[in-house]
Amino acid sequence: MKSVTRPSSQTKTISSTPITAGSAKHVDIIEDGPTVFMEINKLQDHGINVLDIIKLKNSGYCTVLSVIQTTKRELAMVKGLSEIKVDKIVEAALKIEMCNSFITGIQLQQRRTKVLKLTTGSSVLDQALGGGIETMAITELFGENRTGKTQLCHTLCVTAQLPSSMNGGNGKVCFIDTEGTFRPEKIIRIGGRYNMDSEIVLENILYARAFTHEHIITLLSTAASKMCEDNFSLLIIDSIMSLFRVDFAGRGELAERQQKLNKLLSGLSKLGEQFNIAILLTNHVISEPSGAMSFVSNPIKPAGGHVLGHASTFRLALRKGKGDQRICKIYDSPSLPEVECIFQLTDSGVADALD
Repeated sequence: MKSVTRPSSQTKTISSTPITAGSAKHVDIIEDGPTVFMEINKLQDHGINVLDIIKLKNSGYCTVLSVIQTTKRELAMVKGLSEIKVDKIVEAALKIEMCNSFITGIQLQQRRTKVLKLTTGSSVLDQALGGGIETMAITELFGENRTGKTQLCHTLCVTAQLPSSMNGGNGKVCFIDTEGTFRPEKIIRIGGRYNMDSEIVLENILYARAFTHEHIITLLSTAASKMCEDNFSLLIIDSIMSLFRVDFAGRGELAERQQKLNKLLSGLSKLGEQFNIAILLTNHVISEPSGAMSFVSNPIKPAGGHVLGHASTFRLALRKGKGDQRICKIYDSPSLPEVECIFQLTDSGVADALD
């Protein structure tokens, strides 16, 4: 069983000092929990042919919900599936997931009890986020270079593996790296802060280097298959716009870029809902051309335009503070107030500010 030592329950905030073995006790992580999704094989119980289910699997549809989240036109593009078969498959999927009717607000509230909040490593930042990075939602981190975006991603690679009793996700992590910034040695240092075995921490991170925006889409299909086999709590793309800005460099390609980006973001949102995982994206910033002329105090904005803005559930703006301190502003959220907080970048990841 993969395990980590848990800090003393008396410790309310996380410091940058590694926890000593004397103040900790042994607990298990990545424990077997209840399945939060219906596997595609469930369609067989409703009269769908095994061969047709295999065809769906081979095309990247691993859960019943993934069928419901796809248009019939797209499903009909799966080789060997006729329109009649697609109609039967969708009808069966709707029956299984009971998505063909409305629910009450109370029922929705009950469903949302399975949403997890993953600790960022800083209790102050967690408080600003209402508990941490939320599952079944897309969280976007944007800011200039060296504002702590990748450092926060590395910290969450570790904290997402902690048990839910420690404000973790009790699951593995999928990390798609578009800029080559992932460093295993950072993970080891952050894991040491929580007295976690370095090999186990790294073993629980599924890593891939992406080179084109199309490559990201292929990797997400592979990730969905892996999530059917193991318990995951977090998927990170660092960074989301990097490859889109390279692959669609001309002004004449902007419309196509935004269309492709929109489809990818829609897929990420669906993936988060299917597997109850948090989606964490880092993003670049671009200069506002008219910023200097209009006396805007901060003439920069996140890349990706309105498409990325509408797709992100939570948008966090990061900027530099004093020394290794960084400031996070809740830029956009459906439920959180527009507040700012200060956190610290340390050798062992994100932590509370020292002063």
